[in-house]
Amino acid sequence: MLVRPAVDRLTAEDRLILWPDELWPQDVGVLSVLDGGGLLESDGRFRIEVARKAIEARLHLLPRFRQTLYLPRRGLGGPLWVDAPHFDLRDHVQVAQLPIPGDEAQLLQTTEQLRRRRLDRSRPLWEAWFLPGLPDNRIGMFVRLHHVVADGMAGVATLGALLDAGADVTPALPQPWTPAPRPNARDLLADNLRRQMNELGGWVARLGRPVDTVRRIEAAWPAMRELFAEKPGPRTSLDHVIGPRRTLGLIRGNLQVTEQIAHAHAATVNDVLLAVIAGGLQALLHSRGERIEDVRLPIYVPVSLRRDRAAGPAGNLITQMVVPLSLGITDPARRLREIATETARRKSITRPSLGTMFHGRVTRLVMLKLIARQRVNVVTADLPGPQQPLYFAGSQLLEIFPLVNLLGNESLGVGALSYAGQFNLMAVGDTDAYPDIEVFVAGAQDELRTLGASTTASEAASTEAS
Repeated sequence: MLVRPAVDRLTAEDRLILWPDELWPQDVGVLSVLDGGGLLESDGRFRIEVARKAIEARLHLLPRFRQTLYLPRRGLGGPLWVDAPHFDLRDHVQVAQLPIPGDEAQLLQTTEQLRRRRLDRSRPLWEAWFLPGLPDNRIGMFVRLHHVVADGMAGVATLGALLDAGADVTPALPQPWTPAPRPNARDLLADNLRRQMNELGGWVARLGRPVDTVRRIEAAWPAMRELFAEKPGPRTSLDHVIGPRRTLGLIRGNLQVTEQIAHAHAATVNDVLLAVIAGGLQALLHSRGERIEDVRLPIYVPVSLRRDRAAGPAGNLITQMVVPLSLGITDPARRLREIATETARRKSITRPSLGTMFHGRVTRLVMLKLIARQRVNVVTADLPGPQQPLYFAGSQLLEIFPLVNLLGNESLGVGALSYAGQFNLMAVGDTDAYPDIEVFVAGAQDELRTLGASTTASEAASTEAS
């Protein structure tokens, strides 16, 4: 019996992510630091074959890592995933020696140089780069993939599939793999017609339930108004259509302290992240001599539509909300409380998937114009990571920082990832808009430090009083 290959189409959310890629490459990733003594030869050379074997043994857990995007001709439906007919792991797992001295600045500079290279659409859309040359036998590991492969939460799960819970795990043998044939034109045409009929049937069913349809529209309207019809953000030097270059900065925190800050102010860890970003932006604009009094700067905050945060398929299941940050407030604790109140209110709003609402070309163009008019220039991501130490090929993962994507006039992205008691952030700025990103980093780090110190002092005073 002939078994026809499955047709694995991109979802509406995935296609929305893919849409701006020609102008602004939509790659995301993580930058990690390994205790790499076991991955180095006696002369300091990186043991690349050991790394490749460790990844090869996990590829059966990551089917997208051996698949490519296929765009069929007109009439055969949207893009889909197909197995790569020829897959060579050497194209995806490579080494880049850090220039001397191999410090954090060189690590970030090399990461940005690698990020700027376009992923080859004829191959699976991911890479893993090992960056030896740091002090004390530490090694950088930069894993990047196209955002169409996975959103933030799915990306963390993807990285986790490459790691072990202990240093002494016996390497597994790679599982046999044979690429499945690409669906032919007849199969694609049949699949496209079936999907169109299902979509038409859905529209007919909704027309038969006009009251339910109106209720869904009414429920979604506040979220749409927030994204496209609220008062535009103020004009600042951050309002800048991005170019191809990025500048990176790292901010380090402690997860337990961050959770204590959140608890003391009836907030969440994500609220603390937003307060830290506000502190960094306040310091940056103040250093540029720009007005910050009474300035409320809106930023994008992703909202996951995944019901199970620990599981689920790859791809994208997110939407956005907009949260205004008051930069004129001088008291970090007061600003955090205001943010917590605002986010709690906005989280109560029903938020539909943007991919399903903006899947037409004309609609996307209109959406882009509306987004640009709102002057939202900062995007965030707060990702929960594993809290036990993890290992790659026997080497402990010491630190990890998420690298977010930018597009349009989003000139700054700040991602946070918790791991093994750490709460670490990476700021990704357009180079032209953020030539002084170190000012933002210092301001954000100071905001986090101030919130932590004030929380500790308050808790100590409360304990003494009791």
